Amino acid sequence: MAKSAKSSLAITREQFRNAAKSVTVVINGKEFKVPKKEFSTGSLGWYLNEKMDVEIDGQEVKVQIGLNLTIVGSKELPQDQPAAAAPSSPPPAAPSPAAAPSKGTDATGQADF
Repeated sequence: MAKSAKSSLAITREQFRNAAKSVTVVINGKEFKVPKKEFSTGSLGWYLNEKMDVEIDGQEVKVQIGLNLTIVGSKELPQDQPAAAAPSSPPPAAPSPAAAPSKGTDATGQADF
């Protein structure tokens, strides 16, 4: 089967963040609310990782659910532009070292050793 050309998406990352809602899925009669996620790959979608019990021949077995719903083409959406760097104030001055005692004589002629 030939791979279809990628289509451009009609949403932005910001729209996804602000407007996408959890998706509800039902697995073996149990309802799950799947939260939206920005994947480390840059794709957008929904992710679920849960455990549940399933009955096999009268015996309950624990199963693990791993569900990714990925918006096709979302990885290619432009990344957010970093916020303009605020003018930074100069770093605080390093504390001045304690004045070292002078060696020699002071104004009164006293020796300072």
